[in-house]
Amino acid sequence: MILLAYSSTAFISIPTRTLTIQFPGFLLELNLNFITVVAVVSAALAAAGADWILAAHPHADRRTRWQHWLEPAFTAVVIGITLGTIPLGPAWWFVFGLSALLMAGVLISEYISSDPQDLRYSFAVLGLNAVSFALFLIIVITITGVGFRLYVLLAAIIPAVFLISLRSLYLRLAGRWMTGWAAGITLVITQVAAAMFYLPLRPLQFSMILLGLLYGLITLASNLEEKLTGGSLWIEPTLMTLSFVALGFLLR
Repeated sequence: MILLAYSSTAFISIPTRTLTIQFPGFLLELNLNFITVVAVVSAALAAAGADWILAAHPHADRRTRWQHWLEPAFTAVVIGITLGTIPLGPAWWFVFGLSALLMAGVLISEYISSDPQDLRYSFAVLGLNAVSFALFLIIVITITGVGFRLYVLLAAIIPAVFLISLRSLYLRLAGRWMTGWAAGITLVITQVAAAMFYLPLRPLQFSMILLGLLYGLITLASNLEEKLTGGSLWIEPTLMTLSFVALGFLLR
C-alpha cells in the first residue's frame, strides 16, 4: 500500500497550494502538494503496518509496540520528500525501487528488534541505527540541495534529531529512555545547523558535518550513561565526528 501510494505520484498531479501565515515581521509560506499528502498518509500506513506485523510476534511486548512505529513512519516521510524533489524518469524509478527495499528492511528489523532474546537482535539494532543516520543524511541533503529556507530545514531537523537520538540511545542502553539527552542533542544540532546555514558549504559538506556531530553526541551520551572513563569515553565519538566531517569535504 505504501509503494502504491508513492507510485501514484508519478501519474497524478495536483496544483500546489501555498498556505501563507503572517507573523510579526515574518511571512511563513507552506507549499502543499500531492506528494506532501502522500508522504503523510504513507507515514501513517507505515506505522500501522509495523504495529500489525508486531502484533503477530510471539514474544513482543504488547505495551511498547508504539516505539516500533517511529522509524517506519520516519522512513516513509523521507522517501516522500526525496521522491518529491526528483523529476520523473529513470532516476525516479531507481530511487523508488531502493526505497521499497529500504522500507522492507526497516520493517523486518523492527520485527526482530522487538525480542531482545532473538539471535539476530544485535544485527537488527545495528541496521536500524545505520538506517536512522542514513535517513537523516538524505533529508538534510535534499532540503539544502533544493534551497529551502532555514525554517524549513529546522522544521525537519528538530523532530528528526530528537527521534533518532531518543531511539538510538534506547537501543544502545538496553531499553532506557533518555529524553533529556535527546532534547540536549537536538538543541546543539539545531544551533549548529542555524549557524552554518549561511556559510558557503555544499549540501554534502553541510550534511556530513551535522551527521558527524549527531553520531558523536549520541555516542558520547551513551558512553556517559554506561559510566565509561578516560579514552573509552572520548575516542570513538571524537574520531567518528572528525571522520564524517573530513569525508564530507573529501567527497565534494
